[in-house]
Amino acid sequence: MKQKVNRTDSKLKIIPLGGLEQIGLNMTAFEYEDSIIVVDCGLSFPADDMLGIDLVIPDTTYLENNIDKVKGFFITHGHEDHIGALPYVLRKINVPIYGTRLTMGIIENKLKEAELLQTTQRKVVGFGDVVREGAFRVEYIKTNHSIVDAAALAIHTPVGVVVHTGDFKVDYTPVFGDAIDLQRFAELGKEGVLALMCDSTNAERPGFTPSERTVGKTFDSLFQEHKNTRILVATFASNVDRVQQIINTAYKFGRKVAVEGRSMVNIIETAIALECISIPENTLVDLDQLKNYPDEQQVIITTGSQGESMAALSRMANNVHRKLTIGPGDTVIFSSNPIPGNEKQVTKIINELLLKGADVVFQDAHVSGHACQEEIKLIYSLVDPKYAIPVHGEYKHLKAQANIAHSLGIEKENIFLLSSGDVLELDANGAEVTGRVPVGTILVDGLGVGDVGNVVLRDRQHLAEDGIVIVVMSLERATGELVAGPDIVSRGFVYVRESDELMEEARTVVDTAVGACLDRGVTDWGKLKNATKDVLSDYIWKKTKRRPMILPIIMEV
Repeated sequence: MKQKVNRTDSKLKIIPLGGLEQIGLNMTAFEYEDSIIVVDCGLSFPADDMLGIDLVIPDTTYLENNIDKVKGFFITHGHEDHIGALPYVLRKINVPIYGTRLTMGIIENKLKEAELLQTTQRKVVGFGDVVREGAFRVEYIKTNHSIVDAAALAIHTPVGVVVHTGDFKVDYTPVFGDAIDLQRFAELGKEGVLALMCDSTNAERPGFTPSERTVGKTFDSLFQEHKNTRILVATFASNVDRVQQIINTAYKFGRKVAVEGRSMVNIIETAIALECISIPENTLVDLDQLKNYPDEQQVIITTGSQGESMAALSRMANNVHRKLTIGPGDTVIFSSNPIPGNEKQVTKIINELLLKGADVVFQDAHVSGHACQEEIKLIYSLVDPKYAIPVHGEYKHLKAQANIAHSLGIEKENIFLLSSGDVLELDANGAEVTGRVPVGTILVDGLGVGDVGNVVLRDRQHLAEDGIVIVVMSLERATGELVAGPDIVSRGFVYVRESDELMEEARTVVDTAVGACLDRGVTDWGKLKNATKDVLSDYIWKKTKRRPMILPIIMEV
């Protein structure tokens, strides 16, 4: 393999700031001397134990500390796990964003909502275009994925070329646009590629991922089978190709289509404006106009395929949607697989819909947007990299891809299973992990970004599991005597009306302990509070085997 390399003493640093060990939160920094470029800027959704948290975004401390070096964000495609953190991160790291047409259209919607459109430099990049920033030249290469305009990046650096596939599959018959540009991957391989960073999501699955077009045939047969019912299809808002196929099938069967769910409406409007979707005349109607057509002529495309509590489908299932209710005579098609961790919510929604009498179809109406083993092998064979750096996935996915790379002849010492925060330094002569940078997650709760940390989450967990007991008492300022209380109030601990005796005994226990402290001349509020907590905690544990949060409040009169 030829390796085009300039003679230089400096090494390229590849620093994943998120996106390894989990699905989501994708963000990788590439650093060479005084230049840093960042590939993707994604979010992830909260785990079950992150009570009350809306979103999770990557910690960008390293970029903030090196802000003078950061040249720009290079975005591979428009999914939330690759662009969702931009409105938060740009407030601290305001550098240009580069992306393809639809990707930029979706980002601009987000920036408009965040009131950042005027202050953010944006540049739409075409396939084959090369962007120069600092020490880097970044080339956009056409790939296929479950969203239009997905790209791989060939990052030309002074020490060699790094190919980052982004999320991809090899689809020879895509619904919209051209097939993946395998020729360019092969040309880069011939010229010499230093490292390949390849999507690992489906690395455990043998064979090839079916073409997105195969779902179109599935829709045809489902629509044929359910000719006399209203049809609702739940899918990802960003899967424009899937929406295109649902519309094509609806048109064939003489049905009108309405789109519901804010993110779905926004993305479809953007796709129409950018001509990334083709809608036959008089097929798309407003939700309000659907009532003018019989049920068997209606199709509703909606968000909520992952069981999200606030998404349109969940609101319909729970009878809280303002315009739509679901019942017998409706067919609901789930056109997506549950993301790992969402299975419970999806099952809950399916059960709700079935209880309402709806017919629910949740198999065979989806294909993945990620490459399986044979496609991963194809990319490795074409690119022929010196180093393999699996990305995008949990450890088991990365490990599965490492095994594929090794089976294709890449030496084990040239395969790097990185963790977020690792600093991989490499050039043509060698590569090694030389250190770590600060990484982690920042939790977004409502308008608060980063103001909820582990301590607050622990408190929320504690409150959720055991409830809270509040002890209120008043002390005389001059004498330090107890003049009122202690009164005990509880929430989420026991039902007070049925636990009079327990609460009365608890009050007596606290009264005795506080009285003993005051008799000994203890007037320090901190000590009084600790004594209250200790004695009440012991009493409640003995009586109930529970440990509620205990919050003493002392007032001075």
